[in-house]
Amino acid sequence: MTAFQSQTTNDESDSFMTEPLDSRRLRAFQVLARTGSFTQTAHELRLTQSCISHAMKALEGEIGCRLLDRLGKKLALTQAGEQLLKHTEKILAEMQTARETLAQMGKWGKGRLRLGATTTACQLILPSVLREFKESFPDYTITLEPGETRTLARALLDQRTDLSLSLAANEAQLDFQPLFTDELYFVVPPQHPWVSAGTAEPSQIPDQNFVTFNKHGATFSLIEDYFRHDKLVVKQITEVGSLEAAKELVKLGLGLAVLAPWTVRKETKEGSLVAVPLGRRKLERHWGIHHRQGRQLTLAEETFVGLCQSATAHLSAPNEDR
Repeated sequence: MTAFQSQTTNDESDSFMTEPLDSRRLRAFQVLARTGSFTQTAHELRLTQSCISHAMKALEGEIGCRLLDRLGKKLALTQAGEQLLKHTEKILAEMQTARETLAQMGKWGKGRLRLGATTTACQLILPSVLREFKESFPDYTITLEPGETRTLARALLDQRTDLSLSLAANEAQLDFQPLFTDELYFVVPPQHPWVSAGTAEPSQIPDQNFVTFNKHGATFSLIEDYFRHDKLVVKQITEVGSLEAAKELVKLGLGLAVLAPWTVRKETKEGSLVAVPLGRRKLERHWGIHHRQGRQLTLAEETFVGLCQSATAHLSAPNEDR
């Protein structure tokens, strides 16, 4: 045998050793270890005794060691056989669990829905959507990952989530289904001088304290770009932990916020906050649902998208409360 032939043989052997074991042989081995009888094993598996014998010889050849000691009509496991049996029982149990899980998913109403959403969407949009979704899919397992638009896009690309409700993300590998477009306004307390004037004074904007609940998010980047276009700089920023906390600080006169009217509808109706236009130009945001490009949505996912469309249909209306 040449050196090349020897190397080729070794490579083929190494490759063979990395191949997964045949599950049918493992099943026969498990039953044989329990019964200790080729005849009984063949009967349980509805195979011939010769077939079981050949399967064991093939399995021993595949592993490279003896698994069974044949003592007359009795069988005993070798030390290697005992070790393989432990692994075999775990492997076959996992395979059975996988089969049962997939079978359950094939039944109507079974499955999971892994969602990502911005904190605003989690608080103001998803509660009613998920309540209706559960009525149609009561046995679905739902997980929700809150976050900012860019981190939610990454979660989709990493396949940690299936759908994401957020602002439009500039990501070529994601498909985007639009839901609605909103407009951002200054939100100030009723005693703020801009309320009586009916408009913001551009020269006063850099002196204002901007209250936000995520200064590193996509919305605040839009705000900074908007004012940068007018050569205005946002200098003072107070970051808080939530939308509700931001609104409370504004009510106390400790700053202003830049928010969409639908997020402060309750407060503007009761008069504790007032929405004032940012300026002559509008600052709009585009909301929708992302999913990985080219992936066909399941019935449950399509239902979720439809519910989101219904829940947000009024948010782009011209007569939205302001």
